[in-house]
Amino acid sequence: MSEVVVVVGPGQIGQAIARRVGAGKHVVLADVRLEQADAAAVVFRDAGFEATTAAVDVSSRESVHALVEQAVDLGQVTTLIHAAGVSPSQASPATILTVDLYGTALVLEEFGGVIARGGAGVVIASQSGHRLPALTVEEDRALATTPVDELLALSMLQPDRVTDPLHAYQLSKRGNVLRVRAEAIRWGRRGARVNAISPGIVMTPLARDELTGPRGAGYRRMLELSPAGRAGTPDEVAGVAALLLGSDGAFITGSDVLMDGGVTASWFYGDLAPTA
Repeated sequence: MSEVVVVVGPGQIGQAIARRVGAGKHVVLADVRLEQADAAAVVFRDAGFEATTAAVDVSSRESVHALVEQAVDLGQVTTLIHAAGVSPSQASPATILTVDLYGTALVLEEFGGVIARGGAGVVIASQSGHRLPALTVEEDRALATTPVDELLALSMLQPDRVTDPLHAYQLSKRGNVLRVRAEAIRWGRRGARVNAISPGIVMTPLARDELTGPRGAGYRRMLELSPAGRAGTPDEVAGVAALLLGSDGAFITGSDVLMDGGVTASWFYGDLAPTA
C-alpha cells in the first residue's frame, strides 16, 4: 500500500516540504484553487514524484472530509503538511479567523482520525502568534480544545472583539500552536505526531503581498533590525519540517519551532521593541 503525503496549501513552503519528504510516496496537492494545485503537480511529476491534485476549502467540513477520503483511497496517510492560509493584507478579520483558525483546527481533526501509526503532521503557523500579548489560561484552553464546530462562536473571537486583520491573524496563529499541542494527545493515541512551525518573513508570494502592502514599511523594518538581517527561504522551513516529520524528530510532538531570523527576539529585547 502506498504511503500518502497530503499537502493542504501547496504554495512555496508546502511544495518545499513535500519535495523533502515525498520521494517514493504519493503526494496529494490540495488547494482551494484547483488550477494552483494542478500547476504544482506538473512541477512534481516532471521531477519524478507521483502526484494527485484536489480542490479543498478548509472552511468546509464536507470539503475537508472529501479530501480525507480521497487520500485514504490512495493508501496510508503517513504525512500531513498544512500550509494553507490568508494574510492580514489579503482578507477581513472574519475570513482570517475562518480560514486560518477554524480551517486549521478542522484539518487537524479530520486527518487526525486517519493518520497512520508512525505518521506525522506539521502545521505552518507564524511568528505573529508569538508577538500577541499573553492570553488568559481560559482563553488558551478555549482556543486549544473547543470543539471545532463551536470554535468561531467563542466570545473572544466576535466582531466587536476582533476588528483588525492583524489581530485576527495573530489570534489565529497563536490558536494554531495551541491546537497542535492539544491535538498531539489525540494523534499520539494513534501512534502519530504533530508539530507546528512559526516562520518569520519567508520569501513567498504571500510575503511579497505583505512587503508591498499597507504594512510593508513595518515588515521591511523587521528584516533590517532582526539579528539575521534578511528574509528566510521556503527551503529553510522545509529543513526544519523534514526533522519534525522524520525519524530524527520521533521524540518531538505537540511543539512549535519559531524560526524568524530573530525578529521576535528583537521585538522583545532589541531594536524592534516598542520602547526601544
